Amino acid sequence: MAGGKGKGGTEPGIKIISENRKARATYTVDEKVEAGLQLSGSEVKALRAGTANLSDAYALPKGSELYLLNAHIGVYNPSSFFTHEPLRGRKLLMHREEIDRWTTKVRERGYSIIPLLLYFKNGRAKVELGLCRGKTHEDRRQDIKERETKREMDRAMRRR
Repeated sequence: MAGGKGKGGTEPGIKIISENRKARATYTVDEKVEAGLQLSGSEVKALRAGTANLSDAYALPKGSELYLLNAHIGVYNPSSFFTHEPLRGRKLLMHREEIDRWTTKVRERGYSIIPLLLYFKNGRAKVELGLCRGKTHEDRRQDIKERETKREMDRAMRRR
């Protein structure tokens, strides 16, 4: 499956495992970056089986590293004895400069690091992280208004 097209017509070599749809409604994404994950063998098998959930996940800096917390990767039953903890913290693999830059923004400016997408890229588990700011009630209303006006414009174009 690593050479075929993933879900949703993405580029070849990418297979989407889980998407955090709630994040785009709750947060404004300012920047995105791709990061690797440090996983155990049973976690990789569980991801290949598609048992992952990013709905409440976030990333936090600990020391000079970033960790993905609260990301649920289900238990892989055939690895009964050598299994993993479903909600354990997982180290994110990024370049030092990116980690330092994002850590300063999180600590100084009130940003949050939210995982947006979990996928396999050429056989390796990757996560797309977003540097996000929480949306206010007015921001959400503005998004709804923009979506409705776009929908009305599309309807008007189809009528002609």
